[in-house]
Order: sequence, then C-alpha cells, then structure tokens
Amino acid sequence: MKAEKRVEGDVTIITLSGKLMGGPDAEAVRELIKGSLDAGSKKVLIDLGDVSWVNSTGLGILIASHVTVTNAGGSVKLSRVSKRIHQIFMVTKLHTVFDTYDSVEQALASF
Repeated sequence: MKAEKRVEGDVTIITLSGKLMGGPDAEAVRELIKGSLDAGSKKVLIDLGDVSWVNSTGLGILIASHVTVTNAGGSVKLSRVSKRIHQIFMVTKLHTVFDTYDSVEQALASF
C-alpha cells in the first residue's frame, strides 16, 4: 500500500493506493492521521479510489482512524470507494459509520 497526504484548505486528504492489508500499512496511516491532528486539522478525507482490496485488518485501520479523529473532535469521510469495497462495507455495516462520496470534490464540499 502507498499513502500520501496533502492539505486542501482546512481538510487533510490522505490518498491510499494498492491493497490495505495491515502490518506496516496500519502504522503509515496512523502516523498520517496523528500528524494531521497534531497540525490542528480535524477534517480528514481518506481517498480510497486507488485501493484494490481491503481485508479485515485494513477495515480495522479505517475504523481506528475514524475513532482517533472523532475522539479528537474531528470527522473522517471517505471518497471514491470502489464497488467491491462498498460491498464489504454493506456486509460489515460500516456504511452506517462512514460518510462516503463518489468524488474527492463532493467529499470536500460536505465538510
């Protein structure tokens, strides 16, 4: 998995690509989230458009990110969730936890 961070206005956008499977992926995402919160950004958008697969550990990474940011008084939104990953969200009921948007622009406008 590859993770990149950029800031647009007061929103931190974390773009993930590849397979979100845990291990070093968890640490990379955790560090990006922590860095955003430390910088005062409490609006986090995770762009999953280039993520091809998420396993249960990958779901745990997303949930942990959501809990961390929410506990800090912020919010996490997801964009460009593939059909395959959206189906996983439906089965696990995570579609009730995360606000998801078809595009980065739509997600940014929702903050």
